[in-house]
Amino acid sequence: MLDKLGFLVAVARERNFRRAAEACGVAQPTLSAGIKGLEAELGVLLVHRSSRFQRLTPEGEKVVAWGQRMLADARAMRQELQVARGGLAGHLRLAVVPTALALVPLLTLACRRRNPGIRFTILSHTSEAIVDMLASFEADAGITYLGNEPLGSVRSVPLSTERYRLVVPAGSRWGGRPSVAWAELAGESLCLLTPDMQNRRIMDRLMQQAGVEPAASVESNSIVALIAHVRSGEWMTVLPESVANTLGSAAGLQAIPLVSPDAEYRIGLVVPVQAPTPPLTAALMTAAQELAGGATPP
Repeated sequence: MLDKLGFLVAVARERNFRRAAEACGVAQPTLSAGIKGLEAELGVLLVHRSSRFQRLTPEGEKVVAWGQRMLADARAMRQELQVARGGLAGHLRLAVVPTALALVPLLTLACRRRNPGIRFTILSHTSEAIVDMLASFEADAGITYLGNEPLGSVRSVPLSTERYRLVVPAGSRWGGRPSVAWAELAGESLCLLTPDMQNRRIMDRLMQQAGVEPAASVESNSIVALIAHVRSGEWMTVLPESVANTLGSAAGLQAIPLVSPDAEYRIGLVVPVQAPTPPLTAALMTAAQELAGGATPP
């Protein structure tokens, strides 16, 4: 049944039979036959379909939710058995907000030093997408903002504090200043992250607090694209300190602290609540706690 549940969960995620089959590594007829077999086994229709996927039935939605949990538990069981056979090894899927990508090597390195058999897939997503991925067990863990927007049922470990910097071209009239007030950004040529990014929503609130109407002539969900526009000499951007120092400095740009209001936001590791905690997830949390100086997750 687990294979059939995996087919259904993939169809629910992809909303397309062909893509779901590719994700499962099977031929499309095999996937379709598996879902029909699951429907026969459970005695309910799970998917409305003609020649293509249309939508899940209400029963299908319920089975997907159960299937996600069952597949996550089965994956955790396999990890436990792997540990019993002589070592922690396997694959961790980590979803990260773009502004926190610079933190990831610190965590993966700390985890790999203790557990060299672990390999990682790291994907960049919005904070809202990360919440959904954790709830559906599509990601084992996330790195995102803590305490700013709802996270659902998760355990968390704080990793860093995000502060903001105005990133300007080399030789800019802003260069050499010890700080810039948010209010001074009014009317300037800004390139910023897109509004679906929590970082952008935070910046919009800070600008509004300073009496500035948030406006950007260029928006992108790629920090690399923002850096490239600043390098052109026509724009400036606002980035977290860690990103500004890493990418901005490498690109020859200047990063200046933004003040009035002064703002700090916590970034941390979040994992779904599972009992027992899967061994790979536990290893990642241990590494995060070491980086955080022994902090205990709430």
